[in-house]
Amino acid sequence: MLRNGLAIVLLAVCGSALAAPARVVSLAPSLSEIVVELDSADLLVGVLDAGERPAPIKDVASVGSYGQLDMERLLSLKPDLLLLWPGSVGPAQREQLKRLNIPTYVAEPHDLRQLTTQVEAIATQLGRPQRGVKLAADLRQKLDALRERYRRETPLRVFYQVWDRPLYTVGGGQIISDALQVCGARNVFADLTLPAPQVSVEAVLQRDPEVILAADQAQLDAWKAWPQVAAVAHKQLLMVTDKGLERPSGQMIEATAKLCQVIAPER
Repeated sequence: MLRNGLAIVLLAVCGSALAAPARVVSLAPSLSEIVVELDSADLLVGVLDAGERPAPIKDVASVGSYGQLDMERLLSLKPDLLLLWPGSVGPAQREQLKRLNIPTYVAEPHDLRQLTTQVEAIATQLGRPQRGVKLAADLRQKLDALRERYRRETPLRVFYQVWDRPLYTVGGGQIISDALQVCGARNVFADLTLPAPQVSVEAVLQRDPEVILAADQAQLDAWKAWPQVAAVAHKQLLMVTDKGLERPSGQMIEATAKLCQVIAPER
């Protein structure tokens, strides 16, 4: 799903849009959050669901759930702009969307700087560019402060565990990998190109992380069976409970700040 480089593409099927959109459908929770952060929830007529919604859009019509787009419902809302994260809709339905001739903004940031650029671009597409300039500048300032505060001459080796059976992590092109860098850490599987590669216990042991992160205490406790791992020996099996890292919107900068505090509370 994720590729190297900035993947923000505007597909204007019927030429350049001359007027700001009035009926927007967001096809990813992270993009819905960005619209809310831009104080533009009034433009949303439909959203794709995946978890709890922000309060300003709790009553907006649903166009399906993650990976299961209700095309008939979407068409009934007569959108004049679609906001799309590629992985939120299956390939077949993405092809259908292309044939609908609805202007579509496709966003897929791979790092936090690209995310701030995306915020500005979405604001422009919504016809409210100044809101994007202001929000993006604020996010960049916070991001720069985090990088400076948590900078290390030698980054900590970190294993970020997504799931345990089978064992999954994040690859180098996934935005969470960049969040680790902001915190003065290095994803021990940054060389892998898949966004969520499956790895073996043996591979983790070989890379000997100094910190292991997971959202589940039982998953962390399971690593105690390998006391030779640096993270186990130094009791650096750490919980990451903030789900904000999974949603690349403006709030992810604050989620990254919390991640940094987990990894390096002394700074």
